[in-house]
Amino acid sequence: MRLCPETRTRIGSNRQQQTNRQFGYDARMLSLRPMVILGTGYTGRWIQKLAREQSLPILASSRQPEHHLSDIARTARIQFDLESPSTWSALPLDADLIWTFPAVPLEQVKAFADQSCNHSRRLVVLGSTSAYDRGDEPLTDMPPWIDETCPVNVDLPRVQGEEYLRTKHGGIILRVAGIYGPHRNPVEWIRQGRVGPTNKFVNLIHVEDLAALCLLALQIGRAGDIYNISDGLPRRWTEICAEVSTRWGIVSPREATSSQPGKRINNRKALEGLRYTLRHPDLYRTLATLQQESGVRNCP
Repeated sequence: MRLCPETRTRIGSNRQQQTNRQFGYDARMLSLRPMVILGTGYTGRWIQKLAREQSLPILASSRQPEHHLSDIARTARIQFDLESPSTWSALPLDADLIWTFPAVPLEQVKAFADQSCNHSRRLVVLGSTSAYDRGDEPLTDMPPWIDETCPVNVDLPRVQGEEYLRTKHGGIILRVAGIYGPHRNPVEWIRQGRVGPTNKFVNLIHVEDLAALCLLALQIGRAGDIYNISDGLPRRWTEICAEVSTRWGIVSPREATSSQPGKRINNRKALEGLRYTLRHPDLYRTLATLQQESGVRNCP
């Protein structure tokens, strides 16, 4: 497997030294601690659902919980707004956190973390594989594989926030690929012309697998570490569009104009380190299920 060139030179780097910081977590207590989802949107609701199925104590949060989380019991939801410090005290002192929204702006991230993220509190932060977009990648037909040692674009505000949480507060960063699942169907992206048949590689992860990996990262992930979250099978949009056209007769109205190669994300560390087997490893089988659930049949 051909990794990005920097990978071979980063062993023993400052990043790894930071990753190995000791944050004083007691693994024996993790299963007893409550969790709070900071920002309960699409992914957050799946995390909440899965945690409840596992009988794990969890609270959902929103800037307007009465409006956005009205279907969740009052005792299982709280108000939280990163830009409203008066809401920070609503977080139980012994709760671990799953941060689901972009860690910006930096000054507000620092203020919240310095006040609320003590070294006994576990913290998982959802980032994005766009952190690896540095703008200087060679235009090659077959881009190298990207693992967690590859450099990121520290000029991106979101990456700055994630790195602060990681290096100063032991945050576990999940660099997440494109999220799909019920009500986020790539077939619909193609139908609507949001994507077209380009040669660009795309990396995807089903929201159910992402939710499970979030909980596992909170329970057994290493403080200050990084995990790439994808299904490990990058595909070109040309391939996906062709398959969708064959199966359901759906063709994107968007022209193939992009010359960007995209990325190929290596997910081995997450699956091995968090001891997880994907429930949705086959994109096309999952798309067929999503289509069937929507009442769409294959072309004859």
